[in-house]
Amino acid sequence: MRITFRKGAGFGTTSGVITTLGLIAGLNTGTQSTIAVLAGIVVLAVSDALSDAMGIHVSEEAEDEHSAREIWEASAFTFLSKLSITLTFLVPITLLELQTAVATSAIWGLLLVAFFSFWMAKSQKKNPYKAVAEHIMITILVIILTNYLGFLVYQIFMG
Repeated sequence: MRITFRKGAGFGTTSGVITTLGLIAGLNTGTQSTIAVLAGIVVLAVSDALSDAMGIHVSEEAEDEHSAREIWEASAFTFLSKLSITLTFLVPITLLELQTAVATSAIWGLLLVAFFSFWMAKSQKKNPYKAVAEHIMITILVIILTNYLGFLVYQIFMG
């Protein structure tokens, strides 16, 4: 598998899951509004996918070790994976009651992180269980922190 695909897909997938779950948790607690969560996901999908693709692009250029083609491939794979992963979270939010959708999104995101972490560690001949545990813990921490931040914002401005 091409390194540009692994790099772009890996960054886009993990960033897509973690930022989207953080956004969902924070907006849900802060607004308790399905439309706010939906709008947040759509805006995040486009703006953050472009931002991450640009970040990978500049990072790869700074290394001065990659061809123009490799740089653009990594950028494109980052954009496409981040966009597509983020948009998958629209499904539970549109189909389920908000609190159920938030829980379903968390499970979906944790499964994506676990699957990708396991696959990546195995392909690098590293301990997949350690990688999965580490990445799951980070994802759960993000969910907890952003949920709490959403609660704080609600208390400060609405409470």
